[in-house]
Amino acid sequence: MSTKDYIEKDYYKALGVTKDADAKAIKKAFNKIAKENHPDHNPGDPQAEARFKEASEAYSVLSDADKRKEYDEARTLFAGGGYYPGGGGGGFGGPGGSYTTSFNVEDVFGGAGGLGDLFGDLLGGGGRTRTRTGRGPTGPAASAKGPDVEAGVELSFADAVRGTTLPLRLSGPGTCTLCGGTGARPGTSVHACPTCGGSGHITRNQGGFGFSEPCRECRGTGRIPDSPCPECSGSGITNQVRTITVRVPAGVKDGAKLRLAGKGAPGRSGGPAGDLYVTVHVGSHPLFGRTGDNLTLTVPITFAEAALGTTLRVPTLDDAGATRGVSLKIAPGTPSGQTLRVRGRGVPRKSGAGDLLVTVEVAVPKKLSADARAALETYAAATSGEDPREHITAELAKEHAHG
Repeated sequence: MSTKDYIEKDYYKALGVTKDADAKAIKKAFNKIAKENHPDHNPGDPQAEARFKEASEAYSVLSDADKRKEYDEARTLFAGGGYYPGGGGGGFGGPGGSYTTSFNVEDVFGGAGGLGDLFGDLLGGGGRTRTRTGRGPTGPAASAKGPDVEAGVELSFADAVRGTTLPLRLSGPGTCTLCGGTGARPGTSVHACPTCGGSGHITRNQGGFGFSEPCRECRGTGRIPDSPCPECSGSGITNQVRTITVRVPAGVKDGAKLRLAGKGAPGRSGGPAGDLYVTVHVGSHPLFGRTGDNLTLTVPITFAEAALGTTLRVPTLDDAGATRGVSLKIAPGTPSGQTLRVRGRGVPRKSGAGDLLVTVEVAVPKKLSADARAALETYAAATSGEDPREHITAELAKEHAHG
């Protein structure tokens, strides 16, 4: 994507959010569009695929605080008809205008990573001093690392704990597979652009002042193929669907971001590809929960089991085969809400694993048979002298005496 496209496209409109939308609103809007228009859910629908690509491109910029700030500032500065690379007209003053000479881009717009880089690209190389002589930057067009790409994956609770490998299908710009990114038809070569001498920039003189801009002939690459690639029309980049294998480590947490170096968008002029950042979204489990590296499980027990004690068979997440679970001893007199620990049956980590925390809860029957009711009434009569709320009664009496 050219810088002109980057500035002219309204990413906020693409996601259907306002310019002051926060990160949460932007993510929610993107997830809704991506879910409705993902190619997997709309096979053979070019409009849905185009909408998905548009939203993905917008989200890759607006979800990154630094990229969003640069994008907002660039659009503000160019809103009045300013200079666009490859477009008509002159400098910052609009068509026929010019910019002040003999200044350093980094001094005015900031250092690496900020608007200095952006305007350095627009005006012919970051941080170079402009002069009245009309001489532009020389040498081959600088290569640049491709932009980073963000994606998300949905994982089951078990896969997140155990770790897994899964395919991730991405739509977006990629290196042309036919020409390998050279832009030349297979079997042909590329040569230095005669217009800019291979620098990728040209210098124009206007009213005694000189300013530099990307070469329109080679689109700022400094190279022209002898015969353009029929697949990418000489750009070296095509929109494509690619499948990347993502290895998710065991124990990954919800919201974790995985970095896959060199799996992002392709670079410019032979530069390295950007990185791919995959955000992991972990689903819930009907039985297990998680606290740090420990798994949690709630197990109901009867009153008799709590009072007399018993040995239970409780499940673990790594169970396999017909014989499931581990034995857990419940001591006589165990109260409801007591948490017991099964060591080493939690989330895997570099050294060993976390624990399984089992909380027992006394289940009160909703219906009783006649025999069960009679037995329970006999038990109640035999224990009528015991007061389980004795400590509450004593505390209230103490407060009344001091009141």
